[in-house]
Amino acid sequence: MGPARRRDALRLRGGGSPPLLRLFPGRLSAFPLFLLALLLGFASLLWLQLSCSGEGPAPGGQHRGAPRQPCPAPAPPQPPQEEPSWAPHRLALLVPFRERFEELLAFVPYMHRFLSKKRIRHRIFILNQVDHFRFNRASLINVGFLESGNDTDYIAMHDVDLLPLNEHLDYSFPEAGPFHVASPELHPLYHYKTYVGGILLLTKQHYELCNGMSNRFWGWGREDDEFYRRIKGAGLQVRRPSGITTGYETFQHLHDPAWRKRDQKRIAAQKQEQFKVDREGGLNNVRYRIESRTDLSVAGAPCTVLNILLDCDTNETPWCTFG
Repeated sequence: MGPARRRDALRLRGGGSPPLLRLFPGRLSAFPLFLLALLLGFASLLWLQLSCSGEGPAPGGQHRGAPRQPCPAPAPPQPPQEEPSWAPHRLALLVPFRERFEELLAFVPYMHRFLSKKRIRHRIFILNQVDHFRFNRASLINVGFLESGNDTDYIAMHDVDLLPLNEHLDYSFPEAGPFHVASPELHPLYHYKTYVGGILLLTKQHYELCNGMSNRFWGWGREDDEFYRRIKGAGLQVRRPSGITTGYETFQHLHDPAWRKRDQKRIAAQKQEQFKVDREGGLNNVRYRIESRTDLSVAGAPCTVLNILLDCDTNETPWCTFG
């Protein structure tokens, strides 16, 4: 078969140039091919950015009310390993948690990089409530404190949906007293002057002086307001950041209230109890069992997951269940 017939046979069988290249007349040299590949790569990155940032149509027919997936962050440089020059203290980052896995996947590697860059020795504890009672943030923090080990000497009570964006925020040892990182003038949502939630640092000695947090707060809210009164009752002064100029954009708040409803229901006497100071309970009477303890890595960032079974005396706090 001659060369002309072979070319005709290729055309009949669909051979020859790929369809995309047939859009361009004549022969393509290496340089135009390189430009074409570059344009295709740019278009792919642009589509990914629009689809995950909320601009443009939702991918896959997603409902408008559903939260978008967070855009993948660029691969950061690996954080340096702990060195003798790092601060001598070690932070236990206590993260109360239940069923917020997409937030957890963003939180652990972000905070590990953030604290490593600041050369702060740390351990991240995910305090996962696995019982069937209502969520109890304060009790989980009490458990995390008791289970955090003797190699840590201060704690951060840290919400999983709050990421610090300003590298000047201080996470160092709060020797002078409780240090409220997410202060009212910086937190994106809560601005009243007695607010101490979100992110609060304390030495272990100061947390024990307060007898920890009250275990009576089942459901969402009010436990940090009660803890503020404990701090004042222990003779401690809350300190807050200074010189931070980023205002309400100091933190990224990952929580979407339209997608993930908070348990704000008040049941029976809970409406009255939520404003009282618990003068008896705290670290001394938290009731729990550790179902499992697992050390794992999230995108190269180490953390310890404690699966925690809290216990509730329904005679004391009948609002720990919805029943």
